[in-house]
Amino acid sequence: MRRLLLALPFALLPLAIAQAADAHDHDHDHDHQHASLGAHEHGVGHLNAVLEGQSLELELESPAMNLVGFEHQATTDADKAKVVAARKQLEQPLVLFSLPQAAGCVISTQELNSPLFGDKPDADHDHDDHATDGKGAAAEEPHHDHSEIHAHYQFTCATPTALKNLDLANLFKTFPATRKIQVQLIGPSGQQGVEATSAATTLKF
Repeated sequence: MRRLLLALPFALLPLAIAQAADAHDHDHDHDHQHASLGAHEHGVGHLNAVLEGQSLELELESPAMNLVGFEHQATTDADKAKVVAARKQLEQPLVLFSLPQAAGCVISTQELNSPLFGDKPDADHDHDDHATDGKGAAAEEPHHDHSEIHAHYQFTCATPTALKNLDLANLFKTFPATRKIQVQLIGPSGQQGVEATSAATTLKF
């Protein structure tokens, strides 16, 4: 039942991206089409955050390029080390999301998924990216090599009133290739869609 909390923000995420594209890229039809579908974009991640009662749920989706610097399967020792390091950092969400100790949050469940972690690639995503560009030779070659990293966390917080903000500063510091994060936030004050950057990392619930 808890996972249903994220159905609403995920449904709205492509709309939020489309609206942002309208505001910034209204004269670039191809870019607008690409962004309005919530497409894979290097440097951009997506985060859903839901605070309900004592339950906090965070779901992060990011191109692997933002977190490890590449999207192909790791074959060299150096690449494998980068994947291992990124996974270890993602396995410490209390640090990554700077959750205040006063909130008394403990991890209930966490799940990490990515083709780079040995999970099955999302074939639909790959094919959609390739098929929607009907320009043949003009298609961007890297599309077939897209890899995403998904991280899903659930916390139980003893004092949720201490969770007034969500600070993404450590996330940007840990993964500096991430330029911005499109956020859907649901908390006591309602729902909001915001864009976080390394210069504006604090989100208010």
